[in-house]
Amino acid sequence: MHDYIKERTIKIGKYIVETRKTVRVIAKEFGVSKSTVHKDLTERLPEINPELATLVKDILDYHKSIRHLRGGEATKLKYKRSDREEEIVK
Repeated sequence: MHDYIKERTIKIGKYIVETRKTVRVIAKEFGVSKSTVHKDLTERLPEINPELATLVKDILDYHKSIRHLRGGEATKLKYKRSDREEEIVK
């Protein structure tokens, strides 16, 4: 594995532990894809730093456990916006 990949993986791991942000947000901030962030955190990090990987796994598991709530909230907001737009048109 290249050094820059190891460095990025550790940076992303530490960052997610500090901020508890989602994979999608972190991918945007680091300028890589969600798939890359996910692979870094789930496959590469355990090989590089198992202790950090355990902390990261707990955060990822938490995000996975609440994703249905986030999706529901996003859908609720979407339809609220479309209702407001329909009222303005009328």
